Amino acid sequence: MGAALQVTAFGLALLSTLFLLLATSTDCWMVNADDSLEISHKCRGLWRECVTNMQDGVRTCDQYDSILADHPVKIVVTRTLMITADLLAGLALAALVLGLDCITFLKEDPCVKLKMCYGAGVILGAGSILGLTGSVWYAVDVYVERAMLVSHNIFLGVHYDFGWSCWLGMAGSTGCLVASVLLTCCLY
Repeated sequence: MGAALQVTAFGLALLSTLFLLLATSTDCWMVNADDSLEISHKCRGLWRECVTNMQDGVRTCDQYDSILADHPVKIVVTRTLMITADLLAGLALAALVLGLDCITFLKEDPCVKLKMCYGAGVILGAGSILGLTGSVWYAVDVYVERAMLVSHNIFLGVHYDFGWSCWLGMAGSTGCLVASVLLTCCLY
């Protein structure tokens, strides 16, 4: 039962870490919600803003200024939290691989292997909390920005909704949290 639980947690952690990495590196955290009126599809991400022409499919992207330039707080905080979550999830995966029962590393000391799995679960839990905080922070800020414009009857021509990168970050963080619970609470 323990080996099956470890492999399940590893598979979930691997998939969730890939989701986190993909969410951090992609550029569709916010999408324009006026598709019926627009001839282009606009996406804003943590690193750049892209516009896709709906008629011919041509996509152009503008990189944000330097990383050290003044950016909105939601971008800086989300970048920081997501990169930290990615690093913690990668570290947890490395520890988990070494702690799996099916790996021959430290085979003669199962207590150390169990502690490595437990430690990987704790690290995954920390990474998942940071990833969820970053994704939800960004989503709430998008919602508040849109609500403020609506409450003041301001229409700028385009309003944004959550993009698939934001949802992918939330899904990856939730998967890391579930893998963390499996490793820390159910493995013993």
